[in-house]
Amino acid sequence: MAHIVAEPCIKCKYTDCVEVCPVDCFYEGANMLVIHPEECIDCGACVPVCPTTAIFPLDQLPAKWAEYTEINDRLSKSGWPQITDKKDAMAEADANKTREGKRGELDESPFTG
Repeated sequence: MAHIVAEPCIKCKYTDCVEVCPVDCFYEGANMLVIHPEECIDCGACVPVCPTTAIFPLDQLPAKWAEYTEINDRLSKSGWPQITDKKDAMAEADANKTREGKRGELDESPFTG
């Protein structure tokens, strides 16, 4: 069972999770991170370090964010680059970290740098 990155990550991209991941299963989009479900070893190291509480074990993913299971699977395999090092969060991260209803703001483009 993999872990899932859900809506709270959109427009934040804190990368504390990347820093603690032992298998480098995170992939980076323009304004969100996702977890590759086949690479995640379900260790849970990423969960407590996420400042937005955006990462959940699959069986604990809130129903309102169920679609993020498919989103993580699809986008982690769509050419988004793997991210292996911590970097600064997005400039507006603090303002967006507790805001809900961000699904329409997800940019499915890969991070380009």
